[in-house]
Amino acid sequence: MSDNGCGFPAPGLHSFLFKPIFEVGGFEFNKVMLLALIATAVVVTFFYAAFGKAKMVPGKVQMIGEAGYDFVRRGIVYETMGKKEGEKYVPLMVSLFFFIWIMNIWSVVPLAQFPVSSVIAYPFVLAGIVYFVWVPLTFKRHGFVGGWKNITGYDNSLGPIKWLVAFIEFFSNLLVRPFTHAVRLFANMFAGHLMLVMFTVASWYLLNSWLIPAAGVSFVMTIAMIGFELFVQAVQAYVFVLLACSYIQGALAEHH
Repeated sequence: MSDNGCGFPAPGLHSFLFKPIFEVGGFEFNKVMLLALIATAVVVTFFYAAFGKAKMVPGKVQMIGEAGYDFVRRGIVYETMGKKEGEKYVPLMVSLFFFIWIMNIWSVVPLAQFPVSSVIAYPFVLAGIVYFVWVPLTFKRHGFVGGWKNITGYDNSLGPIKWLVAFIEFFSNLLVRPFTHAVRLFANMFAGHLMLVMFTVASWYLLNSWLIPAAGVSFVMTIAMIGFELFVQAVQAYVFVLLACSYIQGALAEHH
């Protein structure tokens, strides 16, 4: 029996906690870490298979790889930063997009059934990578004084409120931006997984009670949630990379 008194094993924070698979010197290796490593291996293996021995007449794997690479390059990077400035950042953005997408998609893969991005440490690390690209880039492109003007939006034409605007922009860009960049991905994956678990568990629970017709409704909702999650997983990878590109573009842009 569960703590709610009705026997329904309601999902909660415990659904995001896993016992360690093994432990070495106090370091615990769990299922989430394993899925993250497998996601890395999947991305690296796929692109090596696609482009390791690229041919003039591409095979099926190379065609899929080129389509994915070109989608990120033209559909996100070029559209945000332009071809000239954006080309050098294409490999980073392609890596981020497919790594995040594979981490998300584990949610609907049998046996895995957990989105790595719903553990906030992973989105924070990825947002940190982007943060430590665009912040140094800002100062490299504009110099020390120009870099701070770019980050704070300092503008003499604003008159007396220029310092207030500069403070708000400083707080927003250097502190709030990386936080929201990570939390947007985390929150969507966390909520989606919680809903999916709830309908899945409810279907099983109701099937083993006298409310069998309700189990059918819950099962239909589970299928619908899986379809919706597949869409959200791709969208969140897209949004994360789109924001990363916009931050880098802002670092490269001239301050006015």
